[in-house]
Amino acid sequence: MSGHGFHVHGPHDHAVEHAAHGGDSFSNNIAVMTAILATVGAMFGYQGGATQNDAALFKNNAAIDKTQAANSWNYYQAKSNKQNLAELAMTLPGVDVERYKSEVARYKSEKEDIKKEAEKWEESSKEWNHKSDEAMHAHHQWALATTAEQIAISLAAITLLTRKKWLQAAAYGVAGVGLALGAFAWLHVDPLGAMMLKLGGAAAGH
Repeated sequence: MSGHGFHVHGPHDHAVEHAAHGGDSFSNNIAVMTAILATVGAMFGYQGGATQNDAALFKNNAAIDKTQAANSWNYYQAKSNKQNLAELAMTLPGVDVERYKSEVARYKSEKEDIKKEAEKWEESSKEWNHKSDEAMHAHHQWALATTAEQIAISLAAITLLTRKKWLQAAAYGVAGVGLALGAFAWLHVDPLGAMMLKLGGAAAGH
C-alpha cells in the first residue's frame, strides 16, 4: 500500500495481456476474469484510501477540539483563582465585603458557563475519535478485501501459465472471499471482528 491508496496491478499484467491475445476460450476467460477482478480491486482500493483519509481527518478534528477543551479548562482555573482571591479578600478587615461577595457570585456563574463549554469540547473530541476509529476499522476491512482480489488476480495469472483447473477454482474462491469482504465493509458489518470477540470471550471464560 502506498500513500495514494492500494495498487491492484502488478507483475501479472504481462500474463493477462498474453491471455487477451491467446485466442483460446480458456485464456480469454482468464483475461476477462482478471480484468473484472482488477476493476473490483481498484474500487476496493479507492474505498480503502478514502476511509483512511477520513480517519486522519476525524483524528485531526478530535485533536483540535481537545485543545479547545484544554483552553476552556485553563480559563476555568483562572476564574477559580480569582474567586479564591475574592473569597480571601472578604476575610480582611476594612474591606467592602458586599463588593467581594458580588465578585465571588460572578466568578461562580462564569465558571459554570466555562465548564459547560469545556465539557462540550471534550464530548465533541470523543465523538471525533470514535468516528476516526470506525473509519480506520473500515479501512482495514477494505484493505483485506483488496488484498484478496490481488491474490485472486495472481492466482489467475498462474492459472494462465499452468492451465490448472484447480488453480482456476482457487482463484474464483479467493475472489469470492474478496467480494464478500468488500460487501461486509460496504454494509459496515464485521463478522470477523465479531467472531474474534466471541472467541476471546470464550477463552476468557475458561
